[in-house]
Amino acid sequence: MQQLQGMDASFVALETRNSPMHIGSILIYNPETAPGGFVRFKDILGFIESRLQLSTTMRQRLVRVPFDLDYPYWIEDPDFDLEYHVRHVALPQPGDWRQLCIQAARVFARPLDLTRPPWEITVVEGLSNIEGIPKGSYAYITKVHHAAIDGMSGIDLMEATHTLRPDEPPPPGPDNWKPEKLPNPAELLGRSYMNAITNPLKQLEVAAKAAPGLAKALKGLAAKEFDVSTEMIAPKTRFNRKISPHRVVEGVSVALDDIKAIRTAAEGAKVNDVFLAIIGGAMRRYLEDKGELPKKTLTAMAPISVRAKDEKNSMGNQVAAMIAPLGTHIADPVERLEWVHDRTKNSKAMTDALGARNMTEMSKASPALFMALGAQLYSRLSLANRGVGPIFSTVVTNVPGPPIPIYSAGAKMESMMGLLCLTDGLGLGHVVQSYTDEATIAFTADREMMPDPEFYRECIQQSFEELKKAAKTAEKPAPTNKKKPSSPKKGATKPAAKKRAAPKKKTPAKPAAAKATSKGGTKGVASRSKTSSKRKTAAPKGKGTSKT
Repeated sequence: MQQLQGMDASFVALETRNSPMHIGSILIYNPETAPGGFVRFKDILGFIESRLQLSTTMRQRLVRVPFDLDYPYWIEDPDFDLEYHVRHVALPQPGDWRQLCIQAARVFARPLDLTRPPWEITVVEGLSNIEGIPKGSYAYITKVHHAAIDGMSGIDLMEATHTLRPDEPPPPGPDNWKPEKLPNPAELLGRSYMNAITNPLKQLEVAAKAAPGLAKALKGLAAKEFDVSTEMIAPKTRFNRKISPHRVVEGVSVALDDIKAIRTAAEGAKVNDVFLAIIGGAMRRYLEDKGELPKKTLTAMAPISVRAKDEKNSMGNQVAAMIAPLGTHIADPVERLEWVHDRTKNSKAMTDALGARNMTEMSKASPALFMALGAQLYSRLSLANRGVGPIFSTVVTNVPGPPIPIYSAGAKMESMMGLLCLTDGLGLGHVVQSYTDEATIAFTADREMMPDPEFYRECIQQSFEELKKAAKTAEKPAPTNKKKPSSPKKGATKPAAKKRAAPKKKTPAKPAAAKATSKGGTKGVASRSKTSSKRKTAAPKGKGTSKT
């Protein structure tokens, strides 16, 4: 048995019917690369079964301590059944992007069964009408409990269900996995009693480790290496209330090269700053349309992985949090990018001073009973509706994907889009994910708070296009030297005049969250529904509403 860490246990404690604490993705596959150009459901089952030994997560289940007196444990599931975890559905005609998002939202809204290994894959066939995706393609809608993985260990799970070549054989050697016996309540209570005795020592150890970081932070604050301002506490919006059990999901696909080009508009800006600025612009557009845009900037919680190299295959979360202001109070896109870069640099300096790893370790000393009771009371008393809750407006997590194509059961993955769990006080979350030459900005939202996800998708698309255009305009052309009519003096040298580059043709806006058949393109999508004349949007037709 392996006991959960504090942060992992908090995700179990936060689990409610309205707030299932799993993360996942929508993955689209083209079976043309598989043997015979076709993949059957039993081929997928056989492929996953042959690679189970590569994953720690897939055959372990949770065992909770009676009355939540201590953190839960992981054990090897004695009743593991692969066919329970891998399901199969088909979309009715026409099989477009809107239908896939609706199906994904419905699947994602349902909690996982925590008496079994906490993951599911729903195979969705019938994708016959998604522009840029070959007919006969299918999708995986994946769900994994957040207690089992974070963004980086999720990549390890991807490795266990994918290969680098379509014809790669199963891993060599026998599968030596063995199930474990379920522990009885008396054994679990005995362990919790011993842990309760040693927990004060753990708290002292954590406090001792955190003290140097706190001293360093105070020293850095005094030396003005960073500042702590009120802009780090976000104003309340429609997304900061108690959530419902219903979800919507959507996303936008853009060229990764465009993101890298945009960051040059602000000196020193990172790729993550560009994504934050795009999302800040999108939230500004969306809330402005509703007449709800606060004067103060909104903020995002940006998870930071502190997973060491030797912890690559270990379960659980090794993440800390950084508060990133989004610049929603700034209309100009380049100014917003510059401001976001400056403020994230400040937040990173503060996080580094405190010690990101120490922030993670501190969660391990929280008493399990108080954690569980606090989480349940927070939900039942609807404290999020009373202004008690997170100090940020949304979540933006950046998960780097494979830089080269990968395959599952021989089928090539065409695109990937991340999905995120929501909790009371946080009704909107974003996942930024890269794969080969594509980057996706996807979001999961509460349907009651965002009844029009197709419009927010347009807001993201327009924010990206606006920043891309402004970044090109901000580029300063190289200085030119006009050639004088008179001859240069004898012995003098004259630099050759530089030709001004011809203006580039403006690339038409890409269809939302879609991938073109040509390299670097985007997927095609079904036409969107009409928006109100108040919005005056000029975005291309994109993916439709995705509701449960």
